Amino acid sequence: MSARPEVPGVAIQFATARDVVAVHKLEEASFPAPWRKEFFESELYASGRFNLVARRGNVVIGYLFAMWFFDEMHVNKIAVDAMERRQGIAQALMERCIEFAHTNRIKTISLEVRKSNRGAQEFYKQLDFASSYMRPRYYPDGEAAVVMTKVL
Repeated sequence: MSARPEVPGVAIQFATARDVVAVHKLEEASFPAPWRKEFFESELYASGRFNLVARRGNVVIGYLFAMWFFDEMHVNKIAVDAMERRQGIAQALMERCIEFAHTNRIKTISLEVRKSNRGAQEFYKQLDFASSYMRPRYYPDGEAAVVMTKVL
């Protein structure tokens, strides 16, 4: 595992109830079929969850919501504000997730990414995720998802 990346001026912290409105606003700006605010609220209190936010000052500029069960982890959501992308924030969030997985003896981390989102697929490949299989018509608009998995 690589060293934990630090992004100057950005703090990575556990998500709290006070973050939900900002997380949801970022979600709506980032995805064509966003989660409802209530989904994020319920994830904060469910067992087996690992939820982070990235802040610049008091502003939420990114988030990662994941779940785990026994030795498997799944990244449900990750996004970074469009004006803050390509600065290492998503990598910092993912590295914290991977670090948590190692610490908790999790053997695999998986996630879905749109088939058309080549940039995200390349990003995950750089973190040693591999394309596992395709989920046809996974997204509400009918687009397929590429399931990517990292074996730890």
